Amino acid sequence: MALLMKYYDNFRIYMETNGDPRTKDWPMMSSPFPTLAVCLLYVYLVKVLGPRLMENRKPFQFQNTLVVYNFIQVIFSAWLFYEIGISGWLTGHYSFRCQPVDHSNSPRTIRMVHACWWYYFSKFTEFMDTMFFVLRKKTSQVTTLHVIHHGCMPMSVWFGVKFTPGGHSTFFGLLNTFVHIVMYTYYMFSAMGPQYQKYLWWKKYLTTFQMLQFVAIMVHAFQLLFIECNYPKAFVWWIGMHAVMFLFLFREFYKQAYINKRRRDAERLRLLNAKAALESTTQLNGYANGATKLPNGTANGHANGHANGHANGHANGSLHKNGSVANGTVSHSHTNGTSNGHVSTKSDILLRGDLPAEITQRKVQK
Repeated sequence: MALLMKYYDNFRIYMETNGDPRTKDWPMMSSPFPTLAVCLLYVYLVKVLGPRLMENRKPFQFQNTLVVYNFIQVIFSAWLFYEIGISGWLTGHYSFRCQPVDHSNSPRTIRMVHACWWYYFSKFTEFMDTMFFVLRKKTSQVTTLHVIHHGCMPMSVWFGVKFTPGGHSTFFGLLNTFVHIVMYTYYMFSAMGPQYQKYLWWKKYLTTFQMLQFVAIMVHAFQLLFIECNYPKAFVWWIGMHAVMFLFLFREFYKQAYINKRRRDAERLRLLNAKAALESTTQLNGYANGATKLPNGTANGHANGHANGHANGHANGSLHKNGSVANGTVSHSHTNGTSNGHVSTKSDILLRGDLPAEITQRKVQK
């Protein structure tokens, strides 16, 4: 325990010694632990407690609330973009090649420091994105990428406001606020209802825009590793590696949401077409078999009848002929063949092998 307290004291002394004195007494700036606690609470709410509370409840709609919320985020992001830009990046006072931190108290510098803190504060307001997803039971939207992105950003920005408010790393905030203007505009129109969906065909390009943002931030940060610039190398790596991490996370999201989805849709369409073709072929075969069933049956019936008639006639004629010799009469096999089993009573007796008593007696007498 004493060892932990020693590390904590050393950490606190480092914060007080190296932290920017202009932000030392600002809200949430004295220590990183309040920010860390809020970030951990956010993760618990959106991944554990929120889904558990909403499990047996109907989802909230929040249509008007979402429109208002996203509109406020558009205005807030636009104001931050303007403040960061007017304080240096869009006025020519900042260099895109190398921009050290200005530790003076000039009005322009203080304006940038304030813009940095408000950018840090905006990361907490973005937690509401996920809260609305949970309350609306849109759990598929609460992805790993989404939670990591929102959960890490306040902690990441805190270090910048604490140690380097202003300077090279604020380029991250400039691009990010511009992207959020576009992003929250998309969300606002999406919340207005299905009649606006036809105007939102550019969703996947928004994700591409976000990835390009991280590429630009990564290049802008890592260039300081190859040139001399009075800017802390630790923050070069901090900002640059954040950009790399989010680039790969967004790339994976893009792959799952668009590339793999397109392949799945194509495969599903191919299977549906194959199924439809199979059903069509089966139906055609059924019609063909049904159409040929009657003629085949008729033909077979005639052929079999004709053959059976001749065969039976021949057999009956032969037997009847034999019987006629015994009786001393003549019978024609053609008649029996034509009758096909319909013969006289005497012939029936002969065919059954029963001889009349008269003939039997003659044989005995002989």
